Amino acid sequence: MRRLASLDFMRGLIMVLLALESAGLYEHFFKATENTILNNLFLQFFHHPWNGLRFWDLIQPAFMFMAGISMAYSLHHQKQKGISWNTSFLKVLKRSGWLFFWGVLDYAVRPKGLSFELWDVLTQLSFTTLVAFLIFEFSALFQIIFSIALLLLTEYLYRGTHITGFDMPFVDQYNFGNYMDTILMNKINADGWVTINCIPTAVHTIAGALVGKLLLRSGIELGNIDQKGLLKIKTILLFAIACLCLGYGLDYMGVTPIIKRIATSSFTLASLGWCLMGLAICYWWIDILDHKKYLLFFTIVGMNSLFIYLFFEIVGAGWFNGYITEITNGLLNLLHLPILLVQIGSSLTIFALEWSICYFLYKKKIFFKL
Repeated sequence: MRRLASLDFMRGLIMVLLALESAGLYEHFFKATENTILNNLFLQFFHHPWNGLRFWDLIQPAFMFMAGISMAYSLHHQKQKGISWNTSFLKVLKRSGWLFFWGVLDYAVRPKGLSFELWDVLTQLSFTTLVAFLIFEFSALFQIIFSIALLLLTEYLYRGTHITGFDMPFVDQYNFGNYMDTILMNKINADGWVTINCIPTAVHTIAGALVGKLLLRSGIELGNIDQKGLLKIKTILLFAIACLCLGYGLDYMGVTPIIKRIATSSFTLASLGWCLMGLAICYWWIDILDHKKYLLFFTIVGMNSLFIYLFFEIVGAGWFNGYITEITNGLLNLLHLPILLVQIGSSLTIFALEWSICYFLYKKKIFFKL
């Protein structure tokens, strides 16, 4: 079974974008383009404050969606090797446990002391991965109905629970998701993120697993376009359009607003639509038409995605970024460059060093997996 090159590319692209964000590059470009048309472009690299959808709001859904595709290929490989469902379950349970651990650790150390928080993408993924696995062997129709049920459950939790002080479904700090965080962590996220996002976003991972199974059944040979393969891509695009229409339609008609921070059903559908669209295009261009040149830059990072994510989230944020910034700022200031160019240079230096670490691991064939 050959690797899905488009998945490696998409995973790598996501991690490159996250690494650049961690290095502060987008903030520098956003400031540099104030009062220009380009400013609206770089605005897309920041989360929407509440009701709306920007490019950056698609990063986490894509991350979870690709995890589902990877699961499908991994389980297919395990089945070919004769590994039992029980053994696969234990492997997934272990993986989910480690994802939860690293997700909690990511936010554990704060200036005021240790903290227990459940908002990290890895803690969310630990739940969605387990859910997707448990229904993986069921029919596609069942999984679609199950996903719809998760979205309806989300709607009910926000609209039908009526908790005093938290009975405003789509109002920041006063919704059911905020209430659950007071129960789980005795705190509310100031930026509006909620732990129960893992319920609706499980749909992203389930959808990824379904797409993975679809591609495995497609019979497409790399570099060979056949009618069956094109039909599978058309199927993905059809579901992409349906999700986009439903998601944006619910928002436009005032039924359920698109809010990434609490992962409303409309957001989940709209973001899934874009994930499906992106996968279909990349799969067609890379795996079907066999355009693989110049992808190595991204796949090197994608093949160690968990490592580099934890590196820039924990090590980078903790000391690496500041340390490298002090060095590069000092050296670049000797050239008497404008401060903005110095800041951009420092961010790019941080990213280049992180990419170099991934390249070293790639050359040594060292891949960190759970």
